[in-house]
Amino acid sequence: MSEVKVVSEDKTAYKVELQGNEGGLLNGESFNWDVQQVKDKTYHIIKDNKSYNLEVLSANREEKTFFVKVNGDKYKFNVKDQFDELLHSLGMDNLASKKVADLKAPMPGLVLEVDVEVGQDVAKGDTLLILEAMKMENVIKSPTDGTIKSIAVNKGDTVEKNQLILNFA
Repeated sequence: MSEVKVVSEDKTAYKVELQGNEGGLLNGESFNWDVQQVKDKTYHIIKDNKSYNLEVLSANREEKTFFVKVNGDKYKFNVKDQFDELLHSLGMDNLASKKVADLKAPMPGLVLEVDVEVGQDVAKGDTLLILEAMKMENVIKSPTDGTIKSIAVNKGDTVEKNQLILNFA
């Protein structure tokens, strides 16, 4: 069983737990359906004795956003799995955004190492610093391509959650 949170464009959230192709739970209530792929990105669904034609107009898997057409009506929504929800609860979900100006500490800890300098160009995924939290070393990586504008911490500093670590130019 896979559980996801689906958030519509109007911010309505649905908890969906799929159990194979036969159905699952929608906000805790059981449902059954029959899903058949008609062609690439087009599906026919029967749910509660009603027929639906679904076409996936666009799917951005990196951002987990989808734009679909169901029986002629268009819908845009975002899907979050258990890992997205965990990152959100830890305050780390902003690291996935493309335009990042400030990088803040995802958790309280001790700065063990600063691996970048002001003016240095970094690529998404490059190591910026090592933060020790709860006796574990956490590698803080760059969420974006950019240039380091300023560094607000030094080796040996203690930081609080959401404290500014560095700025990107």
